[in-house]
Amino acid sequence: MEIQSVDSFVVGTPAPYKGGRNWVFVKVETDDGTVGWGECNWSEYRIETLQQAIDELKDRFVVGFDPFEIERLRERIDRSSHFLHVPGPVNAQVASAIEMACWDIVGKAVGEPVYKLLGGKCHEEVRSYTYMHYEWEPPQPPEKAAKAARHYVDQGFTGLKLDPLHPINGPRSIPLEQLEYAESIVAAVREEVGDQCDILVGTHGQLPTQAAIRLARRIEPYDPLWLEEPVPPENVGEMAKVADSTTIPIATGERVTSIHQFSELLESGAVQIVQPNVGLLGILGTKKVAAMAEAHYAEVAPWLYCGPVAGAANLHVDACTPNFLVQESIERMDGFHADVLEEPLDWADGSLAIPSGPGLGVTPDESVLRSRPENELPAPGDRPHYSFERNEEKLETPEAMD
Repeated sequence: MEIQSVDSFVVGTPAPYKGGRNWVFVKVETDDGTVGWGECNWSEYRIETLQQAIDELKDRFVVGFDPFEIERLRERIDRSSHFLHVPGPVNAQVASAIEMACWDIVGKAVGEPVYKLLGGKCHEEVRSYTYMHYEWEPPQPPEKAAKAARHYVDQGFTGLKLDPLHPINGPRSIPLEQLEYAESIVAAVREEVGDQCDILVGTHGQLPTQAAIRLARRIEPYDPLWLEEPVPPENVGEMAKVADSTTIPIATGERVTSIHQFSELLESGAVQIVQPNVGLLGILGTKKVAAMAEAHYAEVAPWLYCGPVAGAANLHVDACTPNFLVQESIERMDGFHADVLEEPLDWADGSLAIPSGPGLGVTPDESVLRSRPENELPAPGDRPHYSFERNEEKLETPEAMD
């Protein structure tokens, strides 16, 4: 068996663009007609670049290659040049999407789901969490945050993530009133959900070290499950200072492109919960990071803000990871996440079922892929992970947030 063709599909998602404005799927077909699917799941601003990289890399490294030789294929792409040794996000996404598709092909060829090829199940289902920002976002008041939290807990979620700070271009210090606002949000959510739900606090790396420590001290009494990217992840020493200053576990990983960077984070004590991005590390790399984390008694909570093919890839790794903690999902993975698949992922009572079909166990509906043209990008300076463009009327901005 050898790879015969690699094609890409750019799919514009419907408003309010949950999981991103555009998804990029990769279809890999072998000479015997077996088809595998992958996804570039960090594609918000790089659609044309990704398509060009797919075309260039497929011709040089992929077409004619044995899809069973996944480790060697990833090695060929990542280490083919001195300048690609630590892959940037574009090459990493393309390599990971093709790798996902190869796992899908291999599973279909042997008639088994991917998780069985990775060691078999440790978990029968996968606990999931969602962002609250589809129902609430800064600077809306604490009462609105509490209402949003109740909305999701009543659906069955046992983990909710929120960014309690007004978006800034960090790392920058923040005024005292914004620290007070952030604390009031976390306090209101904890009061509303009690012990029914974990609270996951993120900052998207907006803060310098001293501000991150001040924030951690304020929210520590409300027992968050983690504080995510309290500082940008590239400075491991500064993140370790934050970790040393608080009892809240530190989480990071969505922007980390190599297992070597994860190794440094773990060795330094900067992180207790790793959030590998399967769209940058691939299934193999994510499994390797999970094993490194296990050796450090750290837990794994894979990142996801994309479509359902990468979502399925995550679920297969989650299933066979002993130190798995919780999986990010886009609400219940319904709506367009379901519409784009022939059979949707199954979410119920706060958990996602692990696909049981051969390969990744999901198949995009090509008629839907072809019917959704690419969406225009947001205006420069917009923060798409904060603006979900709901159709409801937004509350007035408090003066303190002006």
